[in-house]
Amino acid sequence: MNPQKHIEEQFTKTFGMKPDHLFLSPGRVNLIGEHTDYNGGYVFPCALDFGNYGAARRRDDRTIRLVSGNINQPCQVDIDGLVFDPSHGWANYPKGVVVEIMKLGHAIGGFDLYIWGDIPNASGLSSSASLELLTSVVINTLYKCNIPMKEMVLLSQRAENQFVGVNCGVMDQYAVGLGKKDHAILLNCQELQHEYVPLKLGEHVMMIANTNAKRGLADTKYNERRSECDAALALLQKECDAACLCALDIKTFEAHKHLITDPIILKRATHAVYENARTMEAVSVLNAGDIKRFGQMMKESHISLRDLYEVTGDELDALAEAAWQVDGVLGSRMTGAGFGGCTVSILRKDAVDVFIASVGAEYTKRTGLTASFYMAETGDGAGDL
Repeated sequence: MNPQKHIEEQFTKTFGMKPDHLFLSPGRVNLIGEHTDYNGGYVFPCALDFGNYGAARRRDDRTIRLVSGNINQPCQVDIDGLVFDPSHGWANYPKGVVVEIMKLGHAIGGFDLYIWGDIPNASGLSSSASLELLTSVVINTLYKCNIPMKEMVLLSQRAENQFVGVNCGVMDQYAVGLGKKDHAILLNCQELQHEYVPLKLGEHVMMIANTNAKRGLADTKYNERRSECDAALALLQKECDAACLCALDIKTFEAHKHLITDPIILKRATHAVYENARTMEAVSVLNAGDIKRFGQMMKESHISLRDLYEVTGDELDALAEAAWQVDGVLGSRMTGAGFGGCTVSILRKDAVDVFIASVGAEYTKRTGLTASFYMAETGDGAGDL
């Protein structure tokens, strides 16, 4: 299927006229640096070459019509009466973005928007952030608002936090909005500073594997881990002048970790400090073109998330551990919050077929579930096609 042709045809069929513009807002994957963001550290995501496609047309009235080709739940609302409505489901995300843009004082009106995406829902590839940035660039283009991308990133995050009510960090929106082909982003989530790092895979490809498992524990364990890290930091601050766990380098942490007597809390803090160091090391490794070492670091990251942070779960472990056994795989790890979602692997192009067959079979044997596989490349951030 040609996505551009598909959304243009579906928009015309749905709304009775051709769209003014076509858009793509990508998904994202975090390559390394997991559960470091709220500990004051770095993350290392990249935008993907697939995501949410949109076809849009400006209207002359105050009506917004939203239609998804993935979810049979169309929504029509008046721009002057936007409130969160649980019955609107997915449409609350674009509605929230409209509200945030109007708060900035931009004079905008109605529009028709048809959306079709190839990001699997609830996979940890940021389908919600992709939808938010898609709406942002649609409105920015249709109404010539001239909002800088970084501001669209922040207003999209505010829409999810304040309108939808999901307390997400800024990494997802940042990677979706400011992604750059053939690059990953080293992002300091606290200071909102970033740098692009070349990610040229050459004879290798990224492979995303979806566990297709329900993620029932993710929210509960996320809050639990945050409180455990806060407890570790409070103990370390008795001797260390550190505003967050990831402000500590490994040497300083090792010199003061005796302050943490609870073995569980010590494991959590150890992951945060060492994972942040791995994420910063990734920059020099990739700048040197050492993709093999980067793959090893991905494996180290997963082991730390499995044994120290304990957020992987049987399904993610099954996928990652099966991937490590395949000849041609440089590295594989969970990506996202954990307890379901996806792994990301880097492997030789000539190993793709064997990887899908052997990892898929081993995963089903261990879990009884069937994984889905997506070969991916890096892509640019959200914008007009």
